[in-house]
Amino acid sequence: MTIAELTVFFGWLSAINLGLLVIIALCVVTLQSWIKGIHQRMFKLSDEQLSKLYFQYLAAYKLATIVLCLTPYFALRIMQS
Repeated sequence: MTIAELTVFFGWLSAINLGLLVIIALCVVTLQSWIKGIHQRMFKLSDEQLSKLYFQYLAAYKLATIVLCLTPYFALRIMQS
């Protein structure tokens, strides 16, 4: 694979993951009571525990996207110029 192909790959990977992050965050915010109801029945967790878990999940997903997708993309872009 060439650097140009890798750059395109990481660019699309970043776009897809950032798009999913936005969609998931919007779903958690707008459908919070419905999602919490499902997860409370499935895992027997309190509201506070679920809120904490949602925040941790979104933070971990965002961090993984930055480290594994965006950083390599910007590094490849710098290498190309």
